[in-house]
Amino acid sequence: MKTKSLEELIAEAAFFKDLDPSYRQMLAGCGTNVVYKPGEFIFREGDESRQFYLIRTGSVALEINLPGKGAMIIQTLNEGEVLGWSCLIPPYRKHFDGRSVKQTRAIAFDGACIGKKCEEDAKLGYEFFRRFAGIMAQRLSATRLQLLDVYAKP
Repeated sequence: MKTKSLEELIAEAAFFKDLDPSYRQMLAGCGTNVVYKPGEFIFREGDESRQFYLIRTGSVALEINLPGKGAMIIQTLNEGEVLGWSCLIPPYRKHFDGRSVKQTRAIAFDGACIGKKCEEDAKLGYEFFRRFAGIMAQRLSATRLQLLDVYAKP
């Protein structure tokens, strides 16, 4: 079995679909493979956001802590999905807890490295923020639906 390069793994991901191959090569230089055990927190709400992740295998629960109710899963992300957009948007703080549900392999991208490349190349910056805007809208909608479900019950 041939081991795939980061560039090949990036090319297969929907988030990077139609991205210029030269950008994928550049992004691979900002990435590293990481592995998380079941139940391990990848990040916590309020943490400084330094990375975003492309999930290769496994799943990650995005959670918020509700006062008096404890942790609530907003959304569970799976293979091919991206999390951690806040590493590119000031004030660079995580908005959720990210917890590995089962063993998760991912590519962790250094936010400072990606941010610098986006500043140097406006086209790349536009492509990244356009893609992340869709993720942010989707997460906001998932959060809204979960909170309506929790607080609408008598």
